[in-house]
Amino acid sequence: MKKKRVTAGALALFLVFMTVLSVLTSGLIAQAAGTTLIIHYGGRSDNSYEGWNLWIWEEGREGQRVDFTDEDDFGKVAVYQTNRKPGSIGFILCLNEWEDKDMGDDRFVTMDKETVEIWVTSGEAEFITEAPAGAMPYDIAALEEARLNVYNEDGATKINVHYYNFDQKYSTDNVEAYAWAGNEVGGSYPMSEKDEFGALFKIGLLPKEGVQTAGVRVIQDGDADVALDYEIDLSKASGNTIDVYIVEGNPILWYDKETIVYNPVISEAYFSETTSKEIYASLSRAVKNTTSLVAQLKVTDKDGTEYAVASAESEDGRNILLTLEEALELSKTYDISMEGYEGTTISMNKIIGSSYFDEAFAYDGDDLGASYTKERTGFKVWAPTASEISLNLYEQGDGDNLIETLPMTLGDRGVWSCEKQGDLNGVYYTYSIKIGNKTNEAVDLYARTTGVNGDRGMVVDLSTTNPEGFEKDVRPVFTNPTDAVIYEIHVRDLSSDPSSGISNMGKFLGFTETGTKNADGLATGMDHIKDLGVTHVQILPSYDYATVDETKLDTPQFNWGYDPKNYNVPEGSYSTDPYHGEVRINEMKQMIQAFHENGIRVNMDVVYNHTFNIEDSWYQKTVPDYYYRKVGENYSNASGCGNETASDRVMVRKYIVDSVVYWAKEYHIDGFRFDLMAVHDIETMNAVRAALDEIDPSIMVYGEGWTGGDCAISSSQQALKANMAKIDRVGAFSDDIRDGIKGSVFDAQDKGFISGKDGMEESVKFGIVAATPHPQVLTFKNDKSTKSWAAQPGQSINYVSCHDNLTFWDKLAISNADDSEKTRIQMNKLGSAIILTSQGVPFFQAGEEMLRSKPSATVEGGFDENSYASPDSTNSIKWAEKAKAMDTYEYYKGLIAFRKAHNALRMTTAADIQNNLIFMSGLATNVIGYTIANNANGDTAEKITVIFNGSKNAVDVTLPAGTWEICINDKTAGTISLETVQGTVSVPDISAMVLVQGDDTIAKVETKTEGETDVSVNTESAQPSGNTENVEKSSGNTPLIIGGVVAAAVAVAVAAGVFVKKRRK
Repeated sequence: MKKKRVTAGALALFLVFMTVLSVLTSGLIAQAAGTTLIIHYGGRSDNSYEGWNLWIWEEGREGQRVDFTDEDDFGKVAVYQTNRKPGSIGFILCLNEWEDKDMGDDRFVTMDKETVEIWVTSGEAEFITEAPAGAMPYDIAALEEARLNVYNEDGATKINVHYYNFDQKYSTDNVEAYAWAGNEVGGSYPMSEKDEFGALFKIGLLPKEGVQTAGVRVIQDGDADVALDYEIDLSKASGNTIDVYIVEGNPILWYDKETIVYNPVISEAYFSETTSKEIYASLSRAVKNTTSLVAQLKVTDKDGTEYAVASAESEDGRNILLTLEEALELSKTYDISMEGYEGTTISMNKIIGSSYFDEAFAYDGDDLGASYTKERTGFKVWAPTASEISLNLYEQGDGDNLIETLPMTLGDRGVWSCEKQGDLNGVYYTYSIKIGNKTNEAVDLYARTTGVNGDRGMVVDLSTTNPEGFEKDVRPVFTNPTDAVIYEIHVRDLSSDPSSGISNMGKFLGFTETGTKNADGLATGMDHIKDLGVTHVQILPSYDYATVDETKLDTPQFNWGYDPKNYNVPEGSYSTDPYHGEVRINEMKQMIQAFHENGIRVNMDVVYNHTFNIEDSWYQKTVPDYYYRKVGENYSNASGCGNETASDRVMVRKYIVDSVVYWAKEYHIDGFRFDLMAVHDIETMNAVRAALDEIDPSIMVYGEGWTGGDCAISSSQQALKANMAKIDRVGAFSDDIRDGIKGSVFDAQDKGFISGKDGMEESVKFGIVAATPHPQVLTFKNDKSTKSWAAQPGQSINYVSCHDNLTFWDKLAISNADDSEKTRIQMNKLGSAIILTSQGVPFFQAGEEMLRSKPSATVEGGFDENSYASPDSTNSIKWAEKAKAMDTYEYYKGLIAFRKAHNALRMTTAADIQNNLIFMSGLATNVIGYTIANNANGDTAEKITVIFNGSKNAVDVTLPAGTWEICINDKTAGTISLETVQGTVSVPDISAMVLVQGDDTIAKVETKTEGETDVSVNTESAQPSGNTENVEKSSGNTPLIIGGVVAAAVAVAVAAGVFVKKRRK
């Protein structure tokens, strides 16, 4: 048996487990300060564990990386401790920074004991909780002993905690300390000795680099001291040693013994959750006589006005409930005092988020943030729970260059303000916000730009950031949502591959370059997008996000950007200079201006549903817990990313509305795609729509009508897909048509209508009518049994692929691995034809028109279904492959042109669809046909007939009476008649056919003479993309998805997996 080693790494990890997010609950016993999870990982076939680590998260909490720090006969060992009592802990085994996963699904451990130990075998979904043959339980005691000996190690931070209690009873049986470094979990420490002050605890810590604080709490007779947590400023240490002093129940931590106050105190007081007439107070020392509490207690405001106490009740003499004669106005600050006790300020922590808190402090002004003029700048921040705020002015966006600190004044409704004379353009700033005994330095939530990495806001004269001619920039003409063709693109993806020919690789400015070509002379970048004919681009998150280090842009980094940090600031890594805040604004505006000059509108992907994390977010540092929903003491996690924002609260709703209005006005943004929109409430989405209507009613609003987990508000309040009828002119993505066409995104092997699955006709028909009610669509037969959810067709965003999950081409490569590449190209064309001829709003992922693949960076022949942090080699558009996919590209281009030419495909009301679109009956299995009649929606064509053949055999379809012009067939799409037919038409296997009748505007191809080839807009034969060659080389075996899971053996993902992407894994 290998000897277990308590290494320095193991010891450091033991002290650095997870963020301290909650206080110790009453009744915590000294020997059980928290919960421990021990994970053994073994059984790898290659016996290589280098780089493998754990992503661990507690129920209702954010996740973090945990490394393996020891080994035994079974394999590697990791120890995770928390000072909480979670019901379950989730984990994923991953390689380095998510280059690969051992099993794709999230796994959960039931924490039904103080210490739970599991053994995980590589490649097996199930784990065991009893040591297998030949393995032994982990010796946690040895690790614990090593932790307690840190105090004696060189380089350790030595903290001497002196504790005084009123009874002056000190022993290892009745007192202990619990300590941690920074935001990390530590552990319990027994009393070392008794000194002249009281109990002495010798605590040794190994803080991470840059950590300047430690935390400590004292546990007495099994209960945490009522003062709970103390923050220790490690910068006050002499050498590596610091002495601190605590008096029972007093929230003050002393560094100088001569200044200590030994009197008992009112350690905490707060308003009840339902009324400001009730106040809860905790005493550091119990009173013996509780019958005279009313006479002893006094409540006053800052002006000295006293408020009558009606009653005061206490069962234990320490915890008191006061009831006042009348409710207090929350806009004032109140103190509570008692004879023989030091008083305190009454806190509003327990009422944050309540309706009466919002009523007291909701602010409707439009002047939050920095209001700049050349003569002066005013600063305003909403922080009603703060007791003190100051403004910090800096020369630069990082580094030690503080100019001055100015006090701010509390005004009405919790708004603090100050004014600074002079021209502050280019000056950086933060707020120091004191809440209770803690001061947080935070960036202004309304900051318009920041320095590097978004850690300081910057005062900016926005008029100087406009590119030349931006004041005259106008939105391209656009009226109805159904007129849109949306193209989803990531800033880096467009230009990061060298074959793009774009100079500003991975930057906003990459979109401004024209005339760029690949080695074959084919258009790339902006010219490609314009030639394709789309009306809108949807840019993946371009606000400032947290998961790319802007100081290390020479180091390869990639992220989709679903990790919000500063919502009203462009992402610095996309600019040519992230250190100067004005640059990112100017360059993002240049990008938008370039699109507008080319007739293309710009939609912004916004992620207001969660923040990168809680503890370090500016939300939490400004008004703790106001911006997030909680269920009990846990943060709700409908985003699947560790938290969810509380859009149903007045100031959160205001912030979201203010933010989209700012982007629309200042940057001329043309639309907003809301990530996990159903985390938000219906009222907020209607407020967004109404505010944008005042700017321009043509601005689009749509989003994902689902969540990534259980939501803290009721489903009737959520902006779910099912509730779209309650939301005015806001759209939702249709997963119905997506999965109907290609199969479930959560099962790589699952097929759809285009790829050979029977019984998908009703699912596709449901999408064809844009999820609106139609008498010929049998909703109970569709794949999801979904009822009609769209009130109008403009609410249904129809798509077959987006940034999430496998690309369309990779999905076909896995689900139809036995089919030829030519057949899969037919499937791709058929899928795109369904999307681009259906009612509603068509949407597709950039590169889909070129058979885009996302090859795994770690698994040869595999595909990446969750590329949120994968390298450019996976995510970039491979422009070098365009020539090989020109046939497909031209087909997409022709479909878009046909859609634009025919209003009948873009009807604007459900009634029009019901009155004009008639499905054919009596068709073969896996065949759908319909006719749109009556010059619908003012179309130039009297009728349009559309036929989709999902079977692998050609089918004969009888057309409605009259002569018809074929504009779209299996090879070609466009606005020109390819052939005139009547009676019966033969539709080739796996193809679409679209025919027009009674349209004098249709041009006809010249009649072929004998011997000429078939008519085709593009005469090049369909050839594979570069990534498809890997598929053909796989010798008939199903390709792999990232993670190493053989797609033929198991499904690649579960529903929760889609949303896990947004964690910073």
